[in-house]
Amino acid sequence: MIGMMIICALVLLICITSSKVLYKFGVPILLIFIVLGMLFGSDGIVGIYFDNYDLTNKLCSIALIFIMFFGGFGTNWNMAKSVAIPSIFMSTLGVIITAGLTGVFCVAVLKTDLLEGLLIGSIVASTDAASVFSILRSQKLNLKGSIASILEIESGSNDPIAYMLTVILLGLMSNKGYGIIVPMLISQIFVGIISAIILAKFTIYLLRHINFEIDGFYPIFVTAIAVLSYALSVYLGGNGYLSAYISGIIIGNSKIPHKKSIFQFFDGISWIMQIMLFFLLGLLSFPSRMSSIMIEGIAISIFMILIARPVATFSILTWFKVPFKQQIFISWVGLRGAASIAFAIYAVTYGITIHNDIFHIIFFVALFSVAVQGSLIPKVAKKLDLIDEQSSVLKTFNDYKEEIGTKLIELLIDSNSNFANKTIMDANIPEDILIVMIKRDGDVFVPNGSTLILPEDILVLTGNNLDKFREYKEEKSVKLMEISVSKNSHLVNKAIVDVDMPEDILIVMIKRHGSIIIPNGSTLILPGDILVITGTHLNEVNVLATS
Repeated sequence: MIGMMIICALVLLICITSSKVLYKFGVPILLIFIVLGMLFGSDGIVGIYFDNYDLTNKLCSIALIFIMFFGGFGTNWNMAKSVAIPSIFMSTLGVIITAGLTGVFCVAVLKTDLLEGLLIGSIVASTDAASVFSILRSQKLNLKGSIASILEIESGSNDPIAYMLTVILLGLMSNKGYGIIVPMLISQIFVGIISAIILAKFTIYLLRHINFEIDGFYPIFVTAIAVLSYALSVYLGGNGYLSAYISGIIIGNSKIPHKKSIFQFFDGISWIMQIMLFFLLGLLSFPSRMSSIMIEGIAISIFMILIARPVATFSILTWFKVPFKQQIFISWVGLRGAASIAFAIYAVTYGITIHNDIFHIIFFVALFSVAVQGSLIPKVAKKLDLIDEQSSVLKTFNDYKEEIGTKLIELLIDSNSNFANKTIMDANIPEDILIVMIKRDGDVFVPNGSTLILPEDILVLTGNNLDKFREYKEEKSVKLMEISVSKNSHLVNKAIVDVDMPEDILIVMIKRHGSIIIPNGSTLILPGDILVITGTHLNEVNVLATS
């Protein structure tokens, strides 16, 4: 047991430290972790023998729940909704077209059975979001137009469709008959969507109206919801992965308390699951068997890159008048990944006769796709002149916060205000407006999402679109000062609550390395921070910060 714990810890450390180096060069995270798994596996340097498909299938299912949920939770719907329709068509009809064309190719060229050829096409039809966005983030590929949003929604939502096709083909191969197709489609889609919506809305209501005594319970609560969204949907006959993804989108784009800490928690959990999934898939593979399926793997890979994916992309996005160069790029960024390999394992453990080594074929296709397509993504984007230096690819993610100015206004709430007697999260305040503090009965405090706004409160607002509040006659400017914290300052490495400041001084925000932080009492002040303060004894704090 102790030996296994040591091995697991070392594997995590090696995965993280190696990715730190290779990530900067644009090497996809998927490729790094899978190759490390292969090195540890039966034919690798370490030589750990592992061929338990059943255990791997169960672990993959668990990992994909969290990956799918966080994929939805991290999607910025405000950025993505303008391209939602073409993206959804790509993740549904696009997957079906890709699966069908690839299946026909397998039958015609590789001489597989019809159903087995379509099974291969279905398994490998979805694209890998983790690989795509690890490259976009590491290379800072700020793409023109809505390319990033289309890729995010498509790659985040097409795994459930590929899984559904895989399940249907496996059912047909097990002689359940073609009559199962329509009922299964209806059940998988509608039950998955409806259960996700009901559960997500109920979750949002509970998070807004129940205050847990321990802050750490919030991410644990949402973790249980993520698992339940999958399990409940499957129990009712729906698509669990689709349910998890939609639940993540609805919850992640709602105003809920402790959203930042929940996001950070799931970011860590998602990466642990991806490391486990990718490493385990590499560990399960036998590189010595690759030579026997290499021709099939290369043939399928080239066909998908040059024919199947482009046909699916152009036949859909042309209808939405997406520019030709953007379609070429989206067509190229169709990386196959861990979900395809996981679905191949599911097929192997389904209990039907499969004549080809489907696991290693899909494994090879995924590696080929990531290594060839993935490494060339930055060059293709630059060649097509699709780099936008004025934008940021991170805008498509919920963890992105654009830098905002330090202009603040005061807003007096009267009894007729739309905000009165509502919590901040229920007040329908625009996402780009922050309430940095509230003045109430002579006291000043920093609010959170569950803080109730009362008549006669004075809200101190900041953001990029403060003009929308010009209609309020009570508006007036707030006296502010920016001070830089030197490395020799007495404020350095102190929590705000421990800093000896005049009582009427409030740190309303901190500028740190180009980002904006709304602090609380436990926030540490670091060298180089720029403190934005308000009060009447500002000069005293300025001296304290520089000495």
